[in-house]
Amino acid sequence: MNALQWLAEADTVIQACAAVLLAMSVASWVVILYKLRLMAHARTDVARAAEALWAAPALAQAVERVRALDRHALVWPLVQAAAALQGGGGSAALAQQATPAQRATRALRAALHAALARLRYGQVLLATVGATAPFVGLLGTVWGIQHALTQLAGSGQISIERLAGPVGEALIMTAAGLAAAIPAVLAYNGFGRSVGEVEAELEGLAHDLRAFVADAPGPR
Repeated sequence: MNALQWLAEADTVIQACAAVLLAMSVASWVVILYKLRLMAHARTDVARAAEALWAAPALAQAVERVRALDRHALVWPLVQAAAALQGGGGSAALAQQATPAQRATRALRAALHAALARLRYGQVLLATVGATAPFVGLLGTVWGIQHALTQLAGSGQISIERLAGPVGEALIMTAAGLAAAIPAVLAYNGFGRSVGEVEAELEGLAHDLRAFVADAPGPR
């Protein structure tokens, strides 16, 4: 009996565990492929956008230049927020009472948090899959072994030969859990380092923009 045939003949609990593991694996691989593309772009886009920003004659011109280079909108929201502040953007009430440095801090912090949320997208899912998939597989294995032992006990003929097959088939669920968890864990650790590096660049850029806007003499 092959794995697919065993799974087709298994009870609802085993099939539910297999379905959950399949969903976890598919979801984690979708996130992995998306983040591979995102991080590959982010490494180059952030550097190119920062270079275009500081080469522009003014923030108003920098907004369009950066937008054309920033495919995932990591730097552009920061530049747009800084340009709006420098151009006199803002609302009434408390926003107008704040100092330029305070307005810059608030606007750039919001833009930075939005960019960081895009960078961190999927990290929680990868961590969840890596932490829970082995246990889902283990649950399927334990349930499968228990089910096999119950059937053998009912037949009245228990031997190593008759036990080895069902137990070996039940262990497939453990292997499936590990197959779903290992790529997720490796991707989580790898992306965590890359995200941290890009985050540091964005935070430095936001700090520089805040200083530039706060110290500017007035609208240009």
